[in-house]
Amino acid sequence: MHILDLLNTPVFTLGSVPVPWSDLLGNIAAIATVFLALRRNILSWPVQIAGSILLLSASIGAGLGGNASRQVVIIAAAIWGWTRWKAAKEEAGEVQVRWGTWTERIVLVLVLGLGTLGFGALLDWGGWSWNPYPDAYIFIGSLVAMVAQGRAIVEFWLVWLAVDLVGIPLAVSGGLLFSGAVYLVFLVMVVMGIVDWSRRSRQRISSPHEIASDVSRPDPE
Repeated sequence: MHILDLLNTPVFTLGSVPVPWSDLLGNIAAIATVFLALRRNILSWPVQIAGSILLLSASIGAGLGGNASRQVVIIAAAIWGWTRWKAAKEEAGEVQVRWGTWTERIVLVLVLGLGTLGFGALLDWGGWSWNPYPDAYIFIGSLVAMVAQGRAIVEFWLVWLAVDLVGIPLAVSGGLLFSGAVYLVFLVMVVMGIVDWSRRSRQRISSPHEIASDVSRPDPE
């Protein structure tokens, strides 16, 4: 049996919609990735790579071209983020998080908006997605979030929150009900991540270059 056929073999049905192995295992890995990222554990990156390979298969089976492309880029971005966090741990002994500067925030918003328009137009022109602009938004948003995560800035959680709010209806309408349910779990974990990383940051959101004295805490031994 072809590997894609095997991975896209249904495990069970959810609301009469089959859930393939790739969707099930890929989303379990995705949840583990968010949990590890919340704890700033460097293992979040290899787990994300494994989950993206599985979700790539699920997206191909569901006909979501943009989402499939997203997984390929996520794998490349995860390799980059892995090296960033590895270097940070070697230098400081831990991954130190911070609020982004206003320049970083503006760049994140511009890339998300312009990237969505450009990639959505490309998907629409090529007929590579049945819902090109939301699909493009998920793709670009995931890339922006991972770059922000690699830079260890708190705003990466806010970008993921914005991605989840579109990802839930897109996954459900594409027949990936299990992925849609997992996005709901992500919403809760993202809120936890925003709170946790905010407390760990040594910088105030209103003045990213000013050191705060009461919002960081050491990692548990």
